Amino acid sequence: MAEAAGPVTLEQARELAGVSRPKRAISAARETAGVPAEAPSIREVGEQREKLREEQREERARRIDDYKAVMDIMKARGALPPGKRGAGGRETAAESGESFEPLRIFAEGDSWFDYPVPLFGGGIVPRLENLLGVPILNLAKAGDEVRYMLGVEERKVMIEHLSNGSPSGDPWDVLLFSGGGNDIVDNPMALWVKDWNPALPPAGQINQPRFDAALVLVRAGYEDLITLRNQLSPDTVLVFHGYDFAIPDGRGVCSFGPWLKPTFDLRKFPTIAAGQAVVRVMLEQFEKMLVSLSGPKAIVMPTQGVLVPQTASWANELHPAKAGFQQFAQLYHDKLKAMFPARVA
Repeated sequence: MAEAAGPVTLEQARELAGVSRPKRAISAARETAGVPAEAPSIREVGEQREKLREEQREERARRIDDYKAVMDIMKARGALPPGKRGAGGRETAAESGESFEPLRIFAEGDSWFDYPVPLFGGGIVPRLENLLGVPILNLAKAGDEVRYMLGVEERKVMIEHLSNGSPSGDPWDVLLFSGGGNDIVDNPMALWVKDWNPALPPAGQINQPRFDAALVLVRAGYEDLITLRNQLSPDTVLVFHGYDFAIPDGRGVCSFGPWLKPTFDLRKFPTIAAGQAVVRVMLEQFEKMLVSLSGPKAIVMPTQGVLVPQTASWANELHPAKAGFQQFAQLYHDKLKAMFPARVA
C-alpha cells in the first residue's frame, strides 16, 4: 500500500488500489442461467449450476478484495469529499477540515443494488458510492429473493461479515438491504392475483390470505436479519426500502422478464392501469410490513411515490430509469448525511 501522504478521494483511492474496473453483476438466476438450450441432461444442468455458483463466489471474493484495498488506503490517509483533489492533485483539503473518516457500509440485496454497471451505470449502490465518496462492499445479486438471502449459504456469508466487521477493520456502520420485490412478482404472483372483477377495488383483486402467506416468508427473512444484527453487530444501522410503484407494461431486459404483465394478462385485466393499481396495493402492504419492523437502528427509506408514475420513469417493469436510480441514491445519501453528519460530505 502507498505510504500515507494526505487524504484522497474515492476515485484516487481506486486508482492507487488498481480496482477502477467496473464490477460485474452477480446473477442469482437459479433455473436456466447457462443451461444448454437443447435438451440438457440432468448432469449438464447440475454442472452449469455449479459453474454459476462458482462464478458468484469468485465475484464476491473479488469485491471483498477490492473493497479492502480501497478502504485501507482511505483509512490510512483520510478521505476527501467527491470532487476534491488530494495528494497528487496538489489541492489538499486536510488543513481546511474537509477530510473525513469514511463510513463502513455493507450492502446485500437484489438488482436495485446490483444492476449492471457497464450498460446502465449500475443501481443504487455504485451511484451512492460516488455521492458519498466512499467504497461500499456490495454483495447484492440481481434477481435474489429474501428467502435465499437468508438461506443457509448466504446466511453464513452474512454471519461472517457481521461477526468480523469491515475487511479493513472496525464494525460496520451501516448495512443496506434490498429484498422482497422478487419474492412477490413473476410466476407465483398468479397465485394471489384473482381473475379481474370490475365490481371490486384494487385491494379486492388480491387473494389476501395467499398474499399474506407470501409476506410472512419475506417478513421472516427480515426478522432473522435483525436478530443476526442484534447478536453480532448491534451498533450497525440497518437500512431497508419498499421499492416504488412499478408499471406492469410488459417490458423486460436482456431476456429476463416481464415479471408482472403475464399475471395480469392471465387474469384478464383490461388495462395496464388496472394492474398497476394492484401492484401499488401489494407494495404498500410490503412497506407497511417493513415499517412494523423498524426502530432506531432499523430504518425504512421512503422510496414509494418518488418516481413520476409514467413509463419514462422506468427502464423496464422492475427497474427505474437511470435518473430514477440517481434519485434514490440521493435519498440514501441525504439519510446517511442526517445520521452521520460528521462522516458524510
